Amino acid sequence: MAEESREVVGAHGPRERIQQLGEPRLSDAEGVALILRTGGRGESAEQVGQRLLRTFGGLPGLAAASLRELAAVSGVGPVRAASICAAFGLARRLAEASLRPGTAVRSGADVARVVRDSARGSRRESFFLVLLDVRHRILGVHLVSTGGIDAAPVHPREVFSPAIRDGAAAVVVAHNHPSGDPTPSAEDRVVTDRLRDVGVLVGIHLLDHLVVGNERFYSFAEEAFFPVR
Repeated sequence: MAEESREVVGAHGPRERIQQLGEPRLSDAEGVALILRTGGRGESAEQVGQRLLRTFGGLPGLAAASLRELAAVSGVGPVRAASICAAFGLARRLAEASLRPGTAVRSGADVARVVRDSARGSRRESFFLVLLDVRHRILGVHLVSTGGIDAAPVHPREVFSPAIRDGAAAVVVAHNHPSGDPTPSAEDRVVTDRLRDVGVLVGIHLLDHLVVGNERFYSFAEEAFFPVR
């Protein structure tokens, strides 16, 4: 216990804290500070990290910021902006790796995580399609459409044409809600019904329709809006 206390007391900066306590014990600002490496103009790297998070509205906003927007922030500049963009880019690639062809989809959370990372910070709805084989292994992932603030129009042919072409046995569809609230709209329910019915006609099972928010997602299958067939 005494040794653990000494470690906590001695872990003053982000670099020392991650070495002694591990990455999960870092705050968001400390994590950003490690990417920045140094501060500037009378600020520590952690203080610059805190200011960045305030400026962009937390991690989601920071992850969605462009290199130009980041570089324009006082104390950041193009080199540090590039480091931040690269760090978030690697995080997105890691999430996308979970949906590479051949990977089995085990839950809606697998798909929701990738949609959330792909659409993070976007002010528009984007509609995604995941094609699956008979063992629910991924054949491909497609961005079907991008719409406005409150809708991403999608027609059943845009979903089932690639599914038929690639020999999919089942599909999962998902879209984001820029508001951050995953509660499905009346239109979301209509689209889900329509896709389910077309899937029955063409013999391709609609496993789920996910509505993805900032922190949560809604699963039509899990909420039993339509029976799993």
